[in-house]
Amino acid sequence: MRKWTGLLAATATIALATPALANNHAAPVCDRDCLIALGEAYAQALIADEPGAVQWAAGAVVMEALEPITAGDGAFDTITGDGDDHYLVTVPDPVSRQVGVLRMMVEGDAPVLVGFRLQLNEAGVIEEAEHLIARDLSEGQLENLQKARKGLQRKVPEAWADSRGRLIWLGESYYDALDRNNSNYSNMADDCVRHENGFQTARNSFTRPGDEESAFSYLGGLGCAAQMDTNMWEYIDTIENRRVEIADTETGLVWGMSHFHHDMAEETTPLINVPFSTERDMSRFDAFDMPAIHIYKVWGGAIHEIEALGVVMPYQSAHSFED
Repeated sequence: MRKWTGLLAATATIALATPALANNHAAPVCDRDCLIALGEAYAQALIADEPGAVQWAAGAVVMEALEPITAGDGAFDTITGDGDDHYLVTVPDPVSRQVGVLRMMVEGDAPVLVGFRLQLNEAGVIEEAEHLIARDLSEGQLENLQKARKGLQRKVPEAWADSRGRLIWLGESYYDALDRNNSNYSNMADDCVRHENGFQTARNSFTRPGDEESAFSYLGGLGCAAQMDTNMWEYIDTIENRRVEIADTETGLVWGMSHFHHDMAEETTPLINVPFSTERDMSRFDAFDMPAIHIYKVWGGAIHEIEALGVVMPYQSAHSFED
């Protein structure tokens, strides 16, 4: 179990409601189907405000938006329903005994994008739960959060499938490439598309009225790798608390978590080989942090799709736990 910098959330050991979980030391304690079922059971527990619907290890830790909470608080209190359109991406990994879930849910009357990660102990019960919730979603964001892109959960044909080790490496390499503004540190396919909280932020030539020819539009139309090579992410100060431990070899999905710091100390940052502008104006932004989830779709040794959730928080917010 990791060393957490926050206070341990007090939780009781509760009767197990998911028969697929076995309290024994056979490997795996919870296979792929079991982890998928656990992700569903946990989502329903959030909706019903019934933490006892899943089993917790003694001393289990629950974190939400970097803060320790007690099982039954936080999202258990605020989430009231499921998304109408069944947007769901699940990444199970029996090797690490973890499952990551990205799901549209309802908080009060508002649709929200919920990401949660569950870690089981060797006995097959939850010892860590971690929540991030993206709120205040616009109509444009919600249009892309009705149903998950078809390719994300599609099984990768054997001839194009990658090993778990390769999947983990590619997930880790994305942060290296971002950190260095150099796509060569990773391997992103030419068709790579990225969504962030529902916004399509790569291969999307979005424009503002009267601004059809601009650096803004040009950058949005580039793919994931080409964007990095323009230096457009220079404003990212550091990417800390990187955790890429969950990979599903069947679907080629990789789940990564990280903590972005942005000091926004420079009013402009230089752009490389971008028409219409040699620099990017950052003067309107204040310093901020962004704990984030990235899900990578990998096949044939390259990243083809990225689905991300990020939450804006005060600059230099404490990490949920140490690396």
